[in-house]
Amino acid sequence: MLKFSFLVPLLLISVLVFLPLFHGGIAFAAGTPDASEQWGYVQVRPKAHMFWWLYKSPNRVVNPSKPWPIILWLQGGPGASGVAIGNFQEVGPLDMDLNPRNSTWLQLADLLFVDNPVGTGFSFVEDKAQLVKTDEEAATDLTTLLKELFNKNESLQQSPLFIVAESYGGKFAVTLGLSVVKAIDAGELKLKLGGVALGDSWISPEDFVFSWGPLLKDLSRLDNNGLEKSNSMAQQIKQQLENGSYEDATNTWSQLEDMISTSSNNVDFYNFLLDSANDPLSTAVSSLSTAVAMKRYSTYLASKRISAGGVGDIDSFMNGIIKEKLKIIPDSVKWGTQSGLVFSTLAGDFMKPRINEVAELLAKGVNVTVYNGQVDLICATKGTESWVEKLKWEGLQGFLSLDRTPLYCGNDQITTKGFTKSYKNLHFYWILLAGHFVPVEQPCVALKMAGDITHSPIASA
Repeated sequence: MLKFSFLVPLLLISVLVFLPLFHGGIAFAAGTPDASEQWGYVQVRPKAHMFWWLYKSPNRVVNPSKPWPIILWLQGGPGASGVAIGNFQEVGPLDMDLNPRNSTWLQLADLLFVDNPVGTGFSFVEDKAQLVKTDEEAATDLTTLLKELFNKNESLQQSPLFIVAESYGGKFAVTLGLSVVKAIDAGELKLKLGGVALGDSWISPEDFVFSWGPLLKDLSRLDNNGLEKSNSMAQQIKQQLENGSYEDATNTWSQLEDMISTSSNNVDFYNFLLDSANDPLSTAVSSLSTAVAMKRYSTYLASKRISAGGVGDIDSFMNGIIKEKLKIIPDSVKWGTQSGLVFSTLAGDFMKPRINEVAELLAKGVNVTVYNGQVDLICATKGTESWVEKLKWEGLQGFLSLDRTPLYCGNDQITTKGFTKSYKNLHFYWILLAGHFVPVEQPCVALKMAGDITHSPIASA
């Protein structure tokens, strides 16, 4: 049983540690008196500041034969805050009521949350020109952050780092994975890369938009007219991508979401069994204008996912009690203010696929895990399977030929929670009755999966 006494009350007196400011270095950092939590900023480029928050597991053990893992959680959007959403609403030690989360992944690993790219959450830029325009630029900034955190910390260097991503975070994860491998090989980064995990990840936008129409037709959320419109717009996106018209493809994607919302009477993009107005994980909108669609993921949990009498919505939560706890957030920085700009600035990269990068990671021997929620629509399993089948990797046919193994959880060895299969360094998890946010909707099997991915000594004990 985890002990959370070191986290309660939340507003522990922070210990501020001011470190020398140098180009690309840590400007300042802070933490709890017992060092169970640390957080700070790294200036990844002039006028570009990335915020990080590291939790050390109370279960951490020192065993050279079974090293204790660290999970770096990357949120999607682009522009959604891992420090807020992944931390307080998915896998971190406390929920938004400041109660311990029984299914926290901190049981199995240390957790590192980052507001990525700069401009997301508490990360900020002093000049809008410093916002990243590509996934590769985001990867370069993240690699700079990891160099500052790991290169001078021998304790962190002993722990394998597992990059775990959700939604658009998957695109960041594969480009970061390749950047990390390159930096390690060049002797610039003292880090052990344990693997990359892609949860409901936007790896191939083309495959996803082509999956929406047929899937929703089979579910009776679209009729033949809706299917025809969906397929036609998906074909238009395909042509725009082939022509290199990536921003046009992003705009057409937004229009396609709008059309599907109208034709399906507002099916929820994060759980196709629900209407968007009935999904507590989704922001209900009756019509997706381009501006709304481009900010949708960044605000998907703005609807209050807390109990009555809780601390409030995520904006007031982060800008109130959390900002007060952290102490080092500049007064001029308001959580999430620049997130919409992050998405808009990446509009030219948003629809670009990263299938080849996944294949490159596999070819380099990096462990790659793909997991998907059964009832997700926006990154539907149907689309994920399509892009996996396109991998130019020598082990693909061996992977595809394998049968799946059913997954159970806890003492219930009857109810099927999902399926999995692995071949060499590619692993796939099908998680039943989960939508876009697997750790929220199937916390037990998600925790078990996290233990499998990281080879946590606790999970194998």
